[in-house]
Amino acid sequence: MEMLLSTRGITICLFFFVLSLAAAIEIPLSVSQLPTITEQSHTQVAYPFDEDFTIKCEARGNPQPTFNWTRDGKPFDLSSDPRIVTSNNSGTFVIQNRGIINNFQGKYRCFASNMLGTAMSEEIELIVPSVPKFPKEKIEPLDVEHGDSVILHCNPPKGIPPLHIYWMNIDLQHIPQDERVSMSLKGDLYFANVEESDSRSDYCCFAAFPRLRTIVQKMPMTLRVSRLKHANDSGSPNAAVTKANFIKERKPKLLIPPESAGSSSSVTVIKGGVLLLECIAEGLPTPHLSWVKVTGNMPKDEPETENFGKILKIDQVTAADEGTYQCTASNPMGRAWHEFHVHVEEPPQWLKKPEGGVYSVGTNLVLLCEAIGNPEPSIQWKLNGMPIDGRTFRGRISTREISLTNLQLQDSAVFQCEASNKHGTILASANVNILNIAPLILTSDGENYATVVGYSAFLHCDIFASPAADIRWTKDDSIEPLSAFRYELNKNGTLEIRDTKKEDSGSYACWAANSVGKRAITANLDIRDATKLVVTPKNPRVLKSHSILLKCQAEYDSHLKHSFKLSWRKDGDELPVNSTEGGRIVLDKDTLFISSVLLEDQGVYMCVASTALDTAKAEAQLIVLDVPDPPEDLQLSENQNRSVRLSWKAGASHNSPVNESIIEFEENHWEPGRWQELSRVPGDDTTALLSLAPYVNYQFRVVSVNAVGRSQPSKPSLRYATPPAAPDKNPENIRVEASEPNEMVMKWEPLKPMERNGPGLEYKVSWRQRGVETDWNEELVKKHSLSVRNVPTFVPYEIKVQAVNNLGSGPEPNITIGYSGEDVPDAAPSGVSVEVVNSTLVKVFWFGIPRDRVRGHLRGYKVSWWKTKSMLDGKRHHPEKHFLTFVGDRNYGMIPGLEPFSEFRLTVLAFNSRGDGPESSPVVFETPEGVPEQPRFLRILNFDQDSVTLSWGLPKKANGHLTGYILQYQIINETHEVGPVSDVSITNRSTLSWRLAGLSPSTKYKFYAKACTAKGCGKAATEEGLTLAQGAYAGIYDGISTQGWFIGLMCAIALLTLLLLTICFVRRNKGGKYSVKEKEDLHPDPEAQSIKDEIFGEYSDSDEKPLKGSLQSLNGDIKATGSADSLVDYGEGEHGMFNEDGSFIGAYSGSKEKGSVESTGSSTATFPLHA
Repeated sequence: MEMLLSTRGITICLFFFVLSLAAAIEIPLSVSQLPTITEQSHTQVAYPFDEDFTIKCEARGNPQPTFNWTRDGKPFDLSSDPRIVTSNNSGTFVIQNRGIINNFQGKYRCFASNMLGTAMSEEIELIVPSVPKFPKEKIEPLDVEHGDSVILHCNPPKGIPPLHIYWMNIDLQHIPQDERVSMSLKGDLYFANVEESDSRSDYCCFAAFPRLRTIVQKMPMTLRVSRLKHANDSGSPNAAVTKANFIKERKPKLLIPPESAGSSSSVTVIKGGVLLLECIAEGLPTPHLSWVKVTGNMPKDEPETENFGKILKIDQVTAADEGTYQCTASNPMGRAWHEFHVHVEEPPQWLKKPEGGVYSVGTNLVLLCEAIGNPEPSIQWKLNGMPIDGRTFRGRISTREISLTNLQLQDSAVFQCEASNKHGTILASANVNILNIAPLILTSDGENYATVVGYSAFLHCDIFASPAADIRWTKDDSIEPLSAFRYELNKNGTLEIRDTKKEDSGSYACWAANSVGKRAITANLDIRDATKLVVTPKNPRVLKSHSILLKCQAEYDSHLKHSFKLSWRKDGDELPVNSTEGGRIVLDKDTLFISSVLLEDQGVYMCVASTALDTAKAEAQLIVLDVPDPPEDLQLSENQNRSVRLSWKAGASHNSPVNESIIEFEENHWEPGRWQELSRVPGDDTTALLSLAPYVNYQFRVVSVNAVGRSQPSKPSLRYATPPAAPDKNPENIRVEASEPNEMVMKWEPLKPMERNGPGLEYKVSWRQRGVETDWNEELVKKHSLSVRNVPTFVPYEIKVQAVNNLGSGPEPNITIGYSGEDVPDAAPSGVSVEVVNSTLVKVFWFGIPRDRVRGHLRGYKVSWWKTKSMLDGKRHHPEKHFLTFVGDRNYGMIPGLEPFSEFRLTVLAFNSRGDGPESSPVVFETPEGVPEQPRFLRILNFDQDSVTLSWGLPKKANGHLTGYILQYQIINETHEVGPVSDVSITNRSTLSWRLAGLSPSTKYKFYAKACTAKGCGKAATEEGLTLAQGAYAGIYDGISTQGWFIGLMCAIALLTLLLLTICFVRRNKGGKYSVKEKEDLHPDPEAQSIKDEIFGEYSDSDEKPLKGSLQSLNGDIKATGSADSLVDYGEGEHGMFNEDGSFIGAYSGSKEKGSVESTGSSTATFPLHA
């Protein structure tokens, strides 16, 4: 069997010595020895409700002891009574409770004997209590007069203590007790003086014996208190009975102790017990009891008293409590006293007890026995339970000592020493065993031991020998005793190897020898690797409410795998394996996970790894960071009219130092309940001098801030009211607004409540026309505006606003310039002219109106235009007005988005904040021709082997006189490769179809059709198609082209195609993607490829590059869309404005080719217009 050790080696030393075992090792039972009492009963009560009573006495010895008993010092035969049950090889006996067992009461002693001697137990007292009962008696009523003293005697029966006595009435209600009425320690009820209210017929004394589970009641007693006085006159038969309120005032008289005891008495108390001194007095008025210690001081400043001062109580009595105590009973009529002479005694206690042991032949013996007590105890020696006869005893004997020389085997005996005084007896036994035996090795041979590197190993070799044996240890095959520095031989024969190493493994032998013989055993030692631990992270810092994961990494010897255990502790207390706090803390093997970290989670977390041989520990200090606790104990000092000092105590910073403290205030007049920041101070400051405003009832609070965040606010300080004062500042942001001409409305920002400084705030407004020498006009107002009428239109005024309250005026105000009310301009711009930039864009010039005709602040100019007719057909149009706004004082502007080849009219007006002025006279201008829009459609009518017939529609807008069309085509394939482009120019503008010949059979083509004017060609419409295979066209065409079903099928396909084109057109206008667009992306227009990156190029003056987009009118308004060239980039209209230099934000689309191509994949630009 492998023995496992785990004591860490510290210091290393080796010494070899002879080991004495006289009293160090218990004698093995295999060796002959004296009897020894191992277990016994003590004082025992035989309760009547118990079924039996056991009196124990057990002993060991070799040979096996036999047992005898005495009762009250006389032999007691256990077999003399059938109610006694005994056991073999035991002195214990059981008394069965069969009713009357009084005859078993007494003091028992057990004797255990063998051939070597006799051991004796202490006395065992068996108490057989009787059932307590009050005697049946007739108690005569007690008649007394008012003021007399009375004693109601209880005289409780005897029984097993403790005894509790209660005085109650027949309804089991306690008799009230006080200084006048109280119960003595013996249980009698004392009345210092009686009153009529004491009269009753049911005074009952109850005696309770808890250990006996018994309560007994005395017969009720009657007490009658009367105020009647009976008097006889010299034995005259005519007795006169008179009523009187007879008051028997008298000085106190002691009832306990009684007068018969004299003025003093002696009291004996056991040391360590409780001292109870009692004085009860009668008298009228009721006496008051007091206590003093005549000799020395009371054990306490205020002695403990009970029973309304009638009992002096001292617990745990010591020798210092000895002395004379005096109780004094006093009332206004006099006093009485008694002295108690207290003596403290104690039962015997050992100073020196005789100690036995194992002795070898020829040695000497000395036994000592000393005891103290009060009275001094007497000492008696016994040998094997019998008194020693000094005449026959071969040794020397005295009161305190026994000695023997040259011990022999027959001197083995049990010596007993008894110390006795009147308070008790104590017994001590000493077994003197004289032995002469060879060493006995009590440790098993061939034991296996193991420990880990660096720990201590303990190899046991428990030996019993007499005479004492010499012990030595050897290792492996060596016969030399171990003598290295790391080896130490302990007194019990154990070899300790400190700071073990791997090379300490091996076989060891323990040798023991004395004069009688020798013995040896072997032991095997294995050294394992020590367990190692690392906890990560080492010392984590985590924010409150966040999570933390601690991991414990362990290394241990593979031989210890099955005994390896891992646990976690926090601040030394082990954490349960199951998750705690509702799963917030989870232990899973080598990990500890804490979610929603709390402040109380902070501490030292220790991972403990244990094996059968060692324990390793690693710890991590978890630091929880949180916002600070709120500051406390806000105090105000250094009170001034406009300042006060605020001090506070900083709250706990929770491991993150306080960076600053924010002081907030609340005032209860203007914004009660709203806290506002007042000041900030560095984190290590806990006081601040606060600047305050007048006429404010402040209270303050403080918020601490650290790296984690802000604390909760502190509790508010006491309120502090500052006195009122004149205003410190005047209103700001003074301005003039007017909704009507000849009116001036002066407005300003009113003072904030904290800036009023006092009651009765008003504003003194002063104004006068600028540049005119005149007095100031003044008016006091309470609101923050003042309206003045009948002033000239739009003239400058000097304005001042000053704050005034009941305590004075604010500082001298600054002068602000404002203008009176505006009117609309009364003149129109002149010299309006138009410069045509291209077919959709013109530049307008004008001369601004004179400043005095603006009659207000000039806001800008508005240009209005409308189309009057088309130059293409001469058709007149209903006027549909549009306008653009140009902000500021300027004299030109750009008008984009016009329709090409059209006639327009244009006017310009000035406007101010009041409104628009008159328009200028209309100017007529014409836009030149532009390129056409894309043909409405392009279709392939017929396919042949080498030709196709194309058909197209007119452009939606020609934007000029059409000059013809250009058809283009090129070969395409599925690999995105395209062939060269071929052109066909059609000069007849009426031609809307064309047959293209010379095509290759079974080839896919892409076709383009563009409309052209004198300005160039527009965007192309496209279509793709595949020519027929060679020989296939004629057969198919000749066979089916004349069939009616074929013609119907073609019509259905055409109708379906038209429907699909309509859907695609609608989707295109909504910005969606569709298949035709995907085709164009796959095989783009060759011209469009060249201008792909120039659609949003910079503005060009070329006439061939029209502005991307067009104008539309919807109920007089055109709303801007996502186009990059919205009018919001040119003028204000409803959505935008021009730049100050007259240029506009945005871009015109342009082409490096002769003709411009416009994308069909995005919606057209729209502009806001006004009729």
